[in-house]
Amino acid sequence: MSSIQARDKEVIWHPYTPMKLWPEAIAIVKGEGPYLIDEQGNRFIDAISSWWVNLHGHSNPYIAQKVSEQLNTLEHSIFAGFTHEPAVELAERLLAILPGQQKKIFYSDNGSTAVEVALKMSLQYWNNKGIEKKKFIALDGAYHGDTFGAMSVSGRSLFTKAFDDKLFEVAFIPFPDNDGTESLQQLEALLQQGDVAAFIVEPLIQGTAGMRNYSPEVLEQYFALCKKYDALIIADEVMTGFGRTGKLFACDNITTAPDMVCLSKGLTGGTMPFGITACGQHIFDAFYNDDSTKTLFHGHSYTANPIACAASLASLDLLLKDECTEARKQIELSHQTFAEKIKSHNNITDIRIQGTIIAIELNTGGETSYTNEQRDHLYRFFIERKILLRPLGNIIYLLPPYCISAEDLQYIYNSIEELLATL
Repeated sequence: MSSIQARDKEVIWHPYTPMKLWPEAIAIVKGEGPYLIDEQGNRFIDAISSWWVNLHGHSNPYIAQKVSEQLNTLEHSIFAGFTHEPAVELAERLLAILPGQQKKIFYSDNGSTAVEVALKMSLQYWNNKGIEKKKFIALDGAYHGDTFGAMSVSGRSLFTKAFDDKLFEVAFIPFPDNDGTESLQQLEALLQQGDVAAFIVEPLIQGTAGMRNYSPEVLEQYFALCKKYDALIIADEVMTGFGRTGKLFACDNITTAPDMVCLSKGLTGGTMPFGITACGQHIFDAFYNDDSTKTLFHGHSYTANPIACAASLASLDLLLKDECTEARKQIELSHQTFAEKIKSHNNITDIRIQGTIIAIELNTGGETSYTNEQRDHLYRFFIERKILLRPLGNIIYLLPPYCISAEDLQYIYNSIEELLATL
């Protein structure tokens, strides 16, 4: 029989992949802890948690056990007019730890749809209240997903170019470089117009834009301005949630609460797709009405899938253990030690650390962008050393599962130093 790789080439279209330039995919047959194992038996260190989703390692036995138990109890049920224990318990446990006064959970399928739900909630919230507010504000360089609403509130880029004329208008404010003064001033000027439905933001760090981070103080001021001028706040914690930035959620670093929180990626520990939009009681109350036309008409066939709920509950069990908290701290300390060692290297223009995330901006001679010509070379360099990294142009970053060993981290650091010597 042909290899998985050869069969794949005949029938599969891969995401974010120029298929003519990258016709062959590495065929993975097994996952084990921080490793992905291909059909030749090569073990790759998954240094980016398979697109930021895996928290506790591949094929985690505890999560697998809980998923298996759920499969033998209830695999799925319609969620309109029905409910089940895993969905209720997960909502209860998430609401107890989410930032601010979140009171209701709306289930969906992935990060993009979690954002779509928040955008629809925002617009219909004001519509249900009889108030004309339809404008959204986002940050330059934002990335909130690949569906049309999520693309609309994302920065205009290579990703959106073919669809720009179909996206709804959004006001973008500058990324808060330095003290964020210009960004804050532009936000306030827009809010003063009185027609802003919501401000959506990736709190503390923009992922796809190159792991660009900014201070909790600026985030606090963003949220305070929105409260002052009565605009809703959507915190897109799809990437930053579940401990990635140090605290459980990025918004835990400030005191002003968002009105809505979007979650996905690490929600199930990387086991399966799932999305959540949490909201405050005031959002829910705007839809709680005898007039059925004020219903939130949104749903998915697999809303609140019991298996996904079971995986999420199991992942939460592991996440909230002291051992996981300590592991996250050790990863951050290791990043800091490594950054201190290489920060003066001539081929580095910047190093950024936010919790378990480290990003290294390389001086490759071209502009800093997703399409930097060095990207493919950097990717291949690490793949040859059995490390999975997906550089954001000339920016390499680590966002490992929390179970990664000190030895594997050191091997990655050593490989980065080897790369720096070749540039």
